[in-house]
Amino acid sequence: MSENENASKISADKEVESQTPPPQNVYDDPSGAAAKEEPLPPVPEKPATAYLLVSILCLLVAFGGFVFGWDTGTISGFVNMSDFKARFGQQKDNGEYYLSNVRTGLIVAIFNVGCAIGGITLGRLGDIYGRKKGISIVMVVYVVGIIIQIASVSSWVQYFIGRIISGLAVGAISVLCPMFISETSPKQIRGTLVSCFQLMITLGIFLGYCTTYGTKSYSNSVQWRVPLGLCFAWALLLMFGMMLMPESPRYLVEYGKIEEARASLARVNKVTVDHPFVNDEIDNIYNGIEREKLAGNGSWADLFTGKPKIFYRVFVGVLLQSLQQLTGNNYFFYYGTTVFKAVGMNDSFETSIVLGIVNFASTFVGLWVIERFGRRKTLLGGSVLMTACLVVFASVGVARLYPNGYDQPTSKGAGNCMITFACFFIFSFATTWAPGVYVVVSETYPLRVRQKGMAVATAANWMWGFLIAFFTPFITQAIHFAYGYVFMGCVIFSLFFVYFCVPETKGLTLEEVDDMYDQKFTPGLAFKM
Repeated sequence: MSENENASKISADKEVESQTPPPQNVYDDPSGAAAKEEPLPPVPEKPATAYLLVSILCLLVAFGGFVFGWDTGTISGFVNMSDFKARFGQQKDNGEYYLSNVRTGLIVAIFNVGCAIGGITLGRLGDIYGRKKGISIVMVVYVVGIIIQIASVSSWVQYFIGRIISGLAVGAISVLCPMFISETSPKQIRGTLVSCFQLMITLGIFLGYCTTYGTKSYSNSVQWRVPLGLCFAWALLLMFGMMLMPESPRYLVEYGKIEEARASLARVNKVTVDHPFVNDEIDNIYNGIEREKLAGNGSWADLFTGKPKIFYRVFVGVLLQSLQQLTGNNYFFYYGTTVFKAVGMNDSFETSIVLGIVNFASTFVGLWVIERFGRRKTLLGGSVLMTACLVVFASVGVARLYPNGYDQPTSKGAGNCMITFACFFIFSFATTWAPGVYVVVSETYPLRVRQKGMAVATAANWMWGFLIAFFTPFITQAIHFAYGYVFMGCVIFSLFFVYFCVPETKGLTLEEVDDMYDQKFTPGLAFKM
């Protein structure tokens, strides 16, 4: 493009009002052919510190993951607390209070059902009101659910209902936050910033463990009401973050707010509003939206019939999110205190904190791994490592932990070995599948069905989370640590699924990902970077 043509184009762009459609001389090729002929002008090379502002803003959005992690870290402690069991449990003949397997499974797992429903229903608020407002609204729903739980005195059903309502909000957050980050962050660091959502989940789990460890010594409802009360602070912090974050430029372009989209792109890429990159990126987004309108209207039916390869992409997203749960990670997180009581730990709360530390620290490694090795290699490597860890964990648990029978003391050496390999498993998961799945799914769908596609995929994650959380007490009672072999089989399957079905999306704009699916490609060979 010549300097005169570029100057003329910038001048025309400046005349556009924020609520009016783009001028025809800028967007005169809805098919996107022109955009394909000339690559986007590169963003000027910048040091990592140049992206400090957008990284901080995306971390505030990623804080939505902290809310989910906090629930995971605290509920595993609640079900072992004396006051919680006295209020919501049953009483044995000797006067001891306990939570039955059914009640424990329902209290822990119903949250996941609420999340699955919330992702599909409340997740739509991001398309209706924008990503920023949508997240703020669902946090109000979250606060309502927390209030119901804190107000519970002796009815486990009331607590149960509160967890469903707060789950609705967290399910929507798990869709909106990664989507918002992927649409806003520069492509050079998009994988890292989306992975920060998982980092915040691990931070929430770790601090949740620490908080329940600190409150377990109380003899009254302080044990569990204080950790729940802190949820109000997390909700307010996330809503404050939304006030600082620029709106998604793709959402703004879709609704004709072109000047606002320019400002958002310029801010996150640290360039001026009239930079050629901003002009052409707006062109690219606009042409992509026009192509999507020709391909379909973004209805639920488009998930099955839309092009290019929408159903295949939904299938990939659903399987990846399902397999993330079927690795068995939440077997350790939801029931960490219970599992380590079985291996002979005197204070299983302390052991769960160790798992939390490993999980949180390992996710920092995952932020580097996901950009250094790409999405496919990260997932494939994680499957291999987790398989090795699970086979040792399960084999030692089955063959060595109970040398004299299940009703006799456990082997300390076997217990220590299992804890060690549980930590290795958490490290392997936290550096690979934990951030990798969220990154791949957030990059997979075109704008017109992005919310719906991510909601369906994430709902699969939540539903498997519900099944695992609910049935784990029954399964472990029946087959004990042979349960690990079930997860090992799922992880082996994930290795083959990723190899044959998941393409590499590292370094691509979201529009280029759409182009990739529009062509014939072989996973792992398409768009190698």
